[in-house]
Amino acid sequence: MIKRLVTLGALAVLAGSGIAWAESPIPQSGDEMSIYKEMDEWTIYADASRGSCLAERVDSEGNVMQMGLTKDKSAGYVGVFTKAETDIKESQPIEIAIDGQLFVGESYGMSSKKLAGDYSGGYVLSNSPDFVDAIANGKQLVAFPEKTGVFTVDLTGTKRAIEEIRTCTAGLSG
Repeated sequence: MIKRLVTLGALAVLAGSGIAWAESPIPQSGDEMSIYKEMDEWTIYADASRGSCLAERVDSEGNVMQMGLTKDKSAGYVGVFTKAETDIKESQPIEIAIDGQLFVGESYGMSSKKLAGDYSGGYVLSNSPDFVDAIANGKQLVAFPEKTGVFTVDLTGTKRAIEEIRTCTAGLSG
């Protein structure tokens, strides 16, 4: 059973925290992205359109995990996507669990330079340090724990990838 210790709604967190963006901090399909670094299973992308960076990994089943920081490093996000049937529609709440902590976000369209096809999923966006710590130090992420299409993501290497995201984003901001 998943313990519901932390629940963060992407829109509620943004509204309640005073964070406001003129445009979405989540990567978009039209963003100008280039490869900053490839390391282990991760590709770090510099997103010139947003002035921030993200990491992406595709597992052996084709499931995708993306994670990144906002330009000002005040919030982080993680996106999980699969080709499996998930019954996830655009603009609906999604859930991920990291070592038993549940995080709730919104489904959005997906952006990637490597992927094409019918992926579904979404992003969880948060300004909570607990969220970034859970991803960096966690062992396993369970995507869509209460939906069909549930899958797990090994979080090995996320801490190092987050460090590279921070370095990359600092380089873009000057």
